[in-house]
Amino acid sequence: MRQPDFTQLLKVLDRKAPDRPVLFELFIDGPAMRLAQARGAQTAPEAYALLGYDYASVVASNFGFPSTQGSRRGDAKTFSLNDSPVITDRASFDAYPWQNPKECDYSRLEQALPPGMKLMARGPCGVLENAIRLVGYDNLCFMLYDDPLLASDIFEKVGGSLLEYYKIAVRYYSVGLLMSNDDWGFKSQTMLSPADMRKYVFPWHKEIVQAAYTLEKPAVLHSCGCYADILDDLFAMGFDGRHSFEDNILPVEQAYEQLMPAAGRQMAVLGGMDLHFLCTSTPEEIKSRARAMLARASERGGYALGSGNSVPDYCPIENYLAMISVIHEEV
Repeated sequence: MRQPDFTQLLKVLDRKAPDRPVLFELFIDGPAMRLAQARGAQTAPEAYALLGYDYASVVASNFGFPSTQGSRRGDAKTFSLNDSPVITDRASFDAYPWQNPKECDYSRLEQALPPGMKLMARGPCGVLENAIRLVGYDNLCFMLYDDPLLASDIFEKVGGSLLEYYKIAVRYYSVGLLMSNDDWGFKSQTMLSPADMRKYVFPWHKEIVQAAYTLEKPAVLHSCGCYADILDDLFAMGFDGRHSFEDNILPVEQAYEQLMPAAGRQMAVLGGMDLHFLCTSTPEEIKSRARAMLARASERGGYALGSGNSVPDYCPIENYLAMISVIHEEV
């Protein structure tokens, strides 16, 4: 196990070259976590450290937006974004049991960490995702036209509550950075029109970034989907890095050239080993692509190695280990 060194991730997020390769994931779970526990990790931060990460990812408290989305499908692995809406009109909005972030338990941010490690506080999903969970995707799209005032109030309540949650979390010494995790798009476009994203969603993310900056801590974005029409918005919100890349949308190699050009505005690129590629390729193919990506970024910096999204249970553990093993090589 190498010693965690959070300053190396900070160098990546400062768009610089770290002293050695850095790993990044939205979170680790499933087989990777079980492997770390089998090798002696007693806590989640110890598992992250054992696998080679300089930080541990954590949802900062028990705050959230209770919903029943997905409950109709029982133990199924998938659900519809239209399942079980809990807010359908003004009356159900007023009756919804909104949680107060100030009344939630943040004690998990006080846990002991391995030397050199910090926490990345992520949200209980983001502004758009929680609005969809509460209202349903189709219903939300109709509501934006049929009752824009109610839609605006829902985004105001969700966004304002999340902002308060992050403002609390970022004040903890253990927290080294914030992640605003909120899926925004499909393969070819954003889930709402760019105009509606700018009106209802992006202003809250900009304030979350500012909450981090106020305490001189970085903020990164995890968001799935096509971002071609909102690239300028990503930079305007001020995120230090972006996570979630898919070969069918834009391979990470191309995304790196777009977001980390030799000159001009830059945003660190985090992860990017496409999930389908990671699940179906051989360990040697995975190592080869990971080495090539680290080599591409070796001089410009601003890159941390990891999956394009996450490492699910169905990803062969030997493929995940092949990817992270290259950080111990000379690149």
